[in-house]
Amino acid sequence: MKGAKVAVIGAGAWGTALAKVIAEKGCPTVVWCRRQEQADEINYKHTNSRYLKDIKLPENLSASSDIEEVADGKSFIILAVPSLYLLNEVKHILNVSSIREGDAAIGVITKGFLESPFGPRLILDVLEDYLPGFYRGRLVYISGPSHAEEVAQGKITGLIAASCNARESIRFRYLLKTQTLLVFSSLDARGVQVSAAVKNVIAIAFGVLDAFKTQKSRNSERSPGELFGDNAGSLLLAAGLSEIQTLGLAMGATHPETFTSIAGVGDLDVTCRSIYGRNHRFGREIVEKKILDPFKNIDDLIERIDEIGYMPEGIAACNYVNCLQKKYNLRLPICEQVYHVLNKDIDTDEAMKSTISKLG
Repeated sequence: MKGAKVAVIGAGAWGTALAKVIAEKGCPTVVWCRRQEQADEINYKHTNSRYLKDIKLPENLSASSDIEEVADGKSFIILAVPSLYLLNEVKHILNVSSIREGDAAIGVITKGFLESPFGPRLILDVLEDYLPGFYRGRLVYISGPSHAEEVAQGKITGLIAASCNARESIRFRYLLKTQTLLVFSSLDARGVQVSAAVKNVIAIAFGVLDAFKTQKSRNSERSPGELFGDNAGSLLLAAGLSEIQTLGLAMGATHPETFTSIAGVGDLDVTCRSIYGRNHRFGREIVEKKILDPFKNIDDLIERIDEIGYMPEGIAACNYVNCLQKKYNLRLPICEQVYHVLNKDIDTDEAMKSTISKLG
């Protein structure tokens, strides 16, 4: 793969981290930035300080705010735009020659679901409706327990490249793998996508629980935190994995072992427990900083999500999971209670107690 020209659409932490890995392997790599000042920083300072503090980027990693220029003429295109904005950016690159003629292999690292006239759908399903027909069944979804900060630091990480097309999966596997970035192939793109999306919803609940746990040492009277410890955290993690599997199988996952792999339990565990997790942080701040107070409901929260200052993908995913739960007539008590908290139907104390009671 050395020498392959690569485009990464989206210069957030995860997109930049993967771009750094690929560029360090000798592949000229360009990232698309929404803001010109961010592109200038990457080009002239070789840093992306807003998203990857203290990380030096290789000189063969460049940036541009011209999305068509970034995508055109590339062998590989990796879509790294948050789910709320993904389709809008994909529409801007449909006519570049590398996509119009099918020359570029396309991988996706965006997590979540996408809205469609048929309700929420998996990301690859929606993209296949927008891209030229020869991409149907050829898209690759890349996921796993992989906080961008550690990948950029060269710490050992595992990923799964999932696709209905084994050849395309293997191409991305060889593009990405290094001595510290281990990449495995999977044919269960549907199961991997559901795992990547729903684990962010569970991580919000885990952050709420963690905030409750710390309340014990601050309150003299009995608090909700006195009910929750490490045992409750493991209960939440296991029950959350069960909900991911339940929805995944309903949406067509083909391999049950996906949910016990790094794409399932591995990604869920790191997202819930790591200090880098944005969704975990958001869950904590619901309790500790009353971050939901300025918003009317979940629709208002999604509409004004930029006001949070960072992007918890679990917010939009939670809204979609609520629709999918009803569509498939599923019992997903953790996801359901997170939805009610974000929609301001109930407070976090009531939601956590209700969740635990429904698990029994």
